[in-house]
Amino acid sequence: QVQLVESGGGLVQAGGSLRLSCSASGVGFRQYAMAWFRQTPGKEREFVAAISWSTESIYYEDSVKGRFTISRTRAQNTMALQMNSLKLADTAVYYCAAKEGAIIAGTDIGWNVWGQGTHVTVSQ
Repeated sequence: QVQLVESGGGLVQAGGSLRLSCSASGVGFRQYAMAWFRQTPGKEREFVAAISWSTESIYYEDSVKGRFTISRTRAQNTMALQMNSLKLADTAVYYCAAKEGAIIAGTDIGWNVWGQGTHVTVSQ
């Protein structure tokens, strides 16, 4: 019943910035944690960042700490990922994910609702 749609991806030069957005529908009154994952060819989905329904709990993968900022606005059922100081290694398809209840950080296990993804390409 929950649907997620990502937007904001694009092509940027290394050192530049992008802001990804995720819009959720069909959430109702349920409390969902939300997260960003990314995937490149030949690799499994990688955890990037997560935020709890209350926004009190936030987690980041080590490689993005200090560069990426996750946020959400529950009233509008939206989540954002501000990505600064982008590196070539950040190139990937970025996926929005959601799950009811508490965050399970560092893994895609338990995250059962996914968007279609938005492409982020970082060039030299």
